[in-house]
Amino acid sequence: MSEQLRGRTVAILATDGVEQVELTEPMAAVERAGGVAKLVSIKDGEIQGMNADVNAADTFAVDVAVDDATVDDFDALILPGGTTNPDKLRQNDRAVSLVHDFFEAGKPVAAICHGPWLLVEADVVRGRTLTSYPSVRTDIRNAGGTVVDKEVVIDGGLVTSRNPDDLPAFCEALVREFAEART
Repeated sequence: MSEQLRGRTVAILATDGVEQVELTEPMAAVERAGGVAKLVSIKDGEIQGMNADVNAADTFAVDVAVDDATVDDFDALILPGGTTNPDKLRQNDRAVSLVHDFFEAGKPVAAICHGPWLLVEADVVRGRTLTSYPSVRTDIRNAGGTVVDKEVVIDGGLVTSRNPDDLPAFCEALVREFAEART
């Protein structure tokens, strides 16, 4: 096990409908690198993971309710996708505020697939270059971001990827960016 993230606590913001592999793979990457991953959600108890957006998968215990989470509690943030997960989260003012707070604090953020919808809602993509699932790209451009079609894009502490096929590169990049960030 690597120790790149030893002493670091990473928030993973998700709710029902999260694409399971986009939750579990980054979580495992953080833990393999010696970090602690905490599932933050808009609800208590458990959230429902999905496979390919429509097939119920596993459930996951929530560690921290978003109403009780602050940017000071974490060193970095991961935003997994699935279409319904970020769509539900972007309708929750506290979830959107938490995402915005990470950018204000200069802490690294990683978002994959539909996860950048939260970045758009938090108004933090203006002037940045990122990637996402194709259906999110118009929203990013309309919010002032530049979209490229690459496996992984890193822009000033923001790591983005397109879809589950990009998970190996995404996880490697987020561990590296999170490790290099000042705490």
